[in-house]
Amino acid sequence: MSRTVLDLWVGFFVAIGFAALLFLAMKVGNFAGFNNLPTYVIEAPFDNIGGLKVRAPVKSAGVVVGRVADIRFDPERYRAVVSLRVETRYPFPRDTIATILTSGLLGEQYVGLEPGGDIEMLADGDAVQITQSAVVLEKLIGQFLYNRAAETPAN
Repeated sequence: MSRTVLDLWVGFFVAIGFAALLFLAMKVGNFAGFNNLPTYVIEAPFDNIGGLKVRAPVKSAGVVVGRVADIRFDPERYRAVVSLRVETRYPFPRDTIATILTSGLLGEQYVGLEPGGDIEMLADGDAVQITQSAVVLEKLIGQFLYNRAAETPAN
């Protein structure tokens, strides 16, 4: 094999390696590409958002229907307000329930939308009225330990 052919193959594999690293970086960074589909923004207030991040997926029935656009703190009600950018091809009823869920035991957090039965649909700028905050693992473990200690009789 000549030196030129060998250099060509090495260059080819290096280029494939860089492409694979770029792909993995985009997956880890939750970057899905440029999405030019029309969207509408709805807001959902939560008592606790756990580790939810901007650009986290918004899912309904396991299908990604949007992304978290913004997270801010409401100083009047002392709650986190999450702005959800949902694609317009997915309309949701006004009585939709927004829940912060986790993929797997320790996976990424996302917002799950469970549609209700209302005839009217959420529009741009509307707020989800029913929300369920994130389950914080540390809080659950603390509650479990506290309950176990309360059950144990004192000597």
